[in-house]
Amino acid sequence: MKKIGLLPKLIIAIVLGILLGSFLPDWAVRVLTTYNYIFAQFINFAVPLIIVAFVAPGIADLGDGAGKTLAITAGIAYVSTLIAGSLAYGANALLLPKILDPASLTNFSASTAEGLKTYFEVNIPPIFGVMTALILAFLLGIGMAAVNSKSMKSVADEFQAIIASVIKNFIIPLLPLHILGIFANMTFNGQVAAVLSVFIRVFALVLVLHLLMLVLQFTIAGVLNGVNPLRLMKNMIPAYLTAIGTQSSAATIPITLAQTRKNGVQENIAEFTVPLCATIHLSGSTITLVSCSIAMMMIHGMNFQFAVFFPFIMALGVTMIAAPGVPGGAVMAALGLLASMLGFTEPMIALMIALYMAQDSFGTACNVTGDGAIALIMNKISGHRLEWMPKTKMKEDLITD
Repeated sequence: MKKIGLLPKLIIAIVLGILLGSFLPDWAVRVLTTYNYIFAQFINFAVPLIIVAFVAPGIADLGDGAGKTLAITAGIAYVSTLIAGSLAYGANALLLPKILDPASLTNFSASTAEGLKTYFEVNIPPIFGVMTALILAFLLGIGMAAVNSKSMKSVADEFQAIIASVIKNFIIPLLPLHILGIFANMTFNGQVAAVLSVFIRVFALVLVLHLLMLVLQFTIAGVLNGVNPLRLMKNMIPAYLTAIGTQSSAATIPITLAQTRKNGVQENIAEFTVPLCATIHLSGSTITLVSCSIAMMMIHGMNFQFAVFFPFIMALGVTMIAAPGVPGGAVMAALGLLASMLGFTEPMIALMIALYMAQDSFGTACNVTGDGAIALIMNKISGHRLEWMPKTKMKEDLITD
């Protein structure tokens, strides 16, 4: 029997949560609320560990290797992430107030999932704060790269593997039950209609923004190489579809690499750029996170001006480095920033996880497809022609090919 994927599980959890919240007595919903509280406490405990586990070895990996090429590739990937986040902010700030129902937002409680009290509380304080984790991760990553510490890097890689295993084998499997409890609670408190209305509109807008970002990336790559961008994008479709199925940039690397080579990128450039960008280029995930964050803040009447959001976008480009190849890695790495920089509460973070995870596969697909565009740009910067381009063919003919 084929294993049910995470996205179908989340959809089932949302439907069951709505159904159960409609007829369960308050004591039963309080059981789910108690579970949600304990699960949220564990996530809060894990967030600083996740940041250290992801960011430190990611920065250490960037510190060695191909020198100038590495720096340029990382710079392009980071700029792409900043552009994606800024695009998402502009579109959502402009359009969400027009497409969301003001009446439903007005009736939505500022304490989204706190309608019922838990039976008991188990506080699990984190070992250290989010900013401490970020600074520690930077120091460790830069230090390991500077002194080329193989033993420390080995420890960091093993620690990352442990945390990735916790996410993959504990947090992700229990997440559908967490989402079920959230929606049962919201249904019990009469809030689910407003939330679903927001979910659908944000989801549609995110997909449009992903497409626009890919068009922008491949237009730049096409202009630099003198090639029709649509041709380049068409060749990357298998990678896009594979990412939707796997929800993992890492798992999609072989397909992304093959389609990038099909676009004519030199083998050594493709083999260097694609695996690197799979861990540092997250334009699609950034669009999803920024869009969902603005929607959540709008629901709760919070300030989402650009001056508040741009530092958050800049930090996202760093904290999501080397997010593990498991579904939801980007949002797990971003949880600390949501709380520390945007002021998200535990119920807001819980909803944020649900909203992001429902769109995670499409964000991953945008990430890996964009990796192909960066490889094309790096191929040009490195002084190479696309391998399939005849030297005698005029640039004007290629543009309309």
